[in-house]
Amino acid sequence: MKRVHVFCACLAAAGLCGAAFAAGPNLIVHNAKVVTVDADFSIRQAMAVEGGRIVAVGSNDEVLRLKTDKTEVLDLGGKMVMPGMMDSHVHATGAAMTEFDHPIPDMESIADVLAYVRARAAALGEGKWIVLQQVFITRLREQRYPTRAELDEAAPKNPVVFRTGPDASVNSLALALSGIDKDFRVSDGGPGHVEKAPGTGEPTGILRSCTRIIKSREASRRPSDQDRYDRLRELFRDYNSVGLTAICDGSASQGSLDLYQRLLDKDELSVRVAAQHYVGTMGPIEKVQEAIRKVGQHPLRRGGPMLRVIGVKVFLDGGMLTGSAYMSRPWGVSRIYAIDDPEYRGVLFIPRERLLEMVRAASRCGLQFAAHTVGDGAVETLVSVYDELARTLPIRKQRHCITHSNFMSEDTVKKVVDLKIIPLVQPAWLYLDARTLAQHFGYDRLRWFQPLRSILDAGGVAAGGSDHMQKLGSLRSNNPYDPFLGIWTAVTRRARWYEGQLHGEQALTREQAIRFYTVHCARAMFLDNETGSLETGKAADFLVLDTDLLTCADDAIRQAKVLRTYLDGKLVFKRP
Repeated sequence: MKRVHVFCACLAAAGLCGAAFAAGPNLIVHNAKVVTVDADFSIRQAMAVEGGRIVAVGSNDEVLRLKTDKTEVLDLGGKMVMPGMMDSHVHATGAAMTEFDHPIPDMESIADVLAYVRARAAALGEGKWIVLQQVFITRLREQRYPTRAELDEAAPKNPVVFRTGPDASVNSLALALSGIDKDFRVSDGGPGHVEKAPGTGEPTGILRSCTRIIKSREASRRPSDQDRYDRLRELFRDYNSVGLTAICDGSASQGSLDLYQRLLDKDELSVRVAAQHYVGTMGPIEKVQEAIRKVGQHPLRRGGPMLRVIGVKVFLDGGMLTGSAYMSRPWGVSRIYAIDDPEYRGVLFIPRERLLEMVRAASRCGLQFAAHTVGDGAVETLVSVYDELARTLPIRKQRHCITHSNFMSEDTVKKVVDLKIIPLVQPAWLYLDARTLAQHFGYDRLRWFQPLRSILDAGGVAAGGSDHMQKLGSLRSNNPYDPFLGIWTAVTRRARWYEGQLHGEQALTREQAIRFYTVHCARAMFLDNETGSLETGKAADFLVLDTDLLTCADDAIRQAKVLRTYLDGKLVFKRP
């Protein structure tokens, strides 16, 4: 009778019916190290799953009592079980299509870039546009853009664009075809400028925050709707293989939402998707506010835990990888970033008063507001807007975000924690870019770069992610989406091509790092009542690992592998 009462209590907590009780759990994992990531970060031995829900977590004896003849029982031999991990910022639909037309090799040097340009020129023929995107100069050994002359030499009869987000280096033919000469000025009302050589006034080929003025034409083959569907499904399966069971699309379009919905309708969506809908910020503020209100009325605002629109996303400043993030102090003259103005602070796309009205509109619609915000000047601007609105609106309940939030200050950290703002942070940026950042800014100025320990120790929430935007492959993508690399980086603060730690005082404990990729992401995505921890009544989203992340050597963390991934109790990945 005791067994029945225990099992009934579990089922009641999960909201399961009497028919489910008659069936009993369909899966039990035992003889495991079940890291629950509950409030106490408790460790258990076994877990039972029924109807996609966790119905018991406890000792081997307690959970195995629930077994029936139809229960699958897995003896895990002491292996670690943890909640499914999440990525709080990806661009999945675009990333899935990056290499649809042709493979793009890894590039670590200018020579690699020029070899690619030559190969594309040979493959495409004269006159066709060659566009290479998101190969960041901070990650090239030379730490600079390919020059106009180098691109001319590699493809003299093709217009070439080496694009890194809003910035680019282009060759002479691309300048000519875009109508950019020494007399050209950016005049469309948007930000940015064309860099020009001292003395001659001729364009150097470097465009700052205005790649929109390039008149490039797509030279690759066009994918069908089925191509997009198939490649996204393949990408999501790869997400499952590294332990991801939920993502946030950090700049969703209607086309992206349609693809996710189609996968869900066909029961082939293998990750939960929370979406921040992109909203353009140019034009009359009334039009922007209306676009925000339209998102508030989107049918997927009423979506379920597998697919839902949670908020809006805008772009507030440039990037640290391109030398255009908006800083509180000047960047400084830089050979790496081709900055020659000693007073240059980067680019702020949205004036503060205009930003205030956008956040106000989102808050009144009950939408989460997120902005691409990299530099400490931009972070300070956004946080000051949140702070002002918190006096009259309940923004502490709305889980507003700061996407990236790389450069902060002691003061903004305190305000972020008080206002319950959630920074969405990508540790892989530290791993890939610390060498260049330290060389340019100096060690001391990076004291508040990705200050995760300060945020979490103060009781705040920060959510882990990758900003995955290109290629399939967790370690070959331009921003790696392997969460084990992210955990390792957050725990060690070590980086590629960089000696020592980058401010080791900001390193997370292993418990904090696991929370950073589970329950904290769940909170950012409004999934914390559904998943993020292994507790009775929650969805059975969990992983079986080959490595104990709590006790292994530091370097073993980044080598960890997922053996099994479950979503809603369904096996969505099993390592051969």
